[in-house]
Amino acid sequence: MLVCLGATAAHALVGCHVRVTVDRGRSLECDLAEHVIVTVHPSSLLRAPDEAARHAAYAAFVADLRVVAGLLAAA
Repeated sequence: MLVCLGATAAHALVGCHVRVTVDRGRSLECDLAEHVIVTVHPSSLLRAPDEAARHAAYAAFVADLRVVAGLLAAA
């Protein structure tokens, strides 16, 4: 399992074709690991413009991590 936190990590490890906004929260094919999940960097949650946006961004981040937990539990 490889979890890339943010675009910089995703581009460095998986390639520039990965788009966090498009590919987040689903397993990607990669030679580095059986499952590669891309999500936002946690610091991006702090840059949300208001409380509602922060709450939505946090919920989406947690949903991505639940995908990771589910894949690990199934392994």
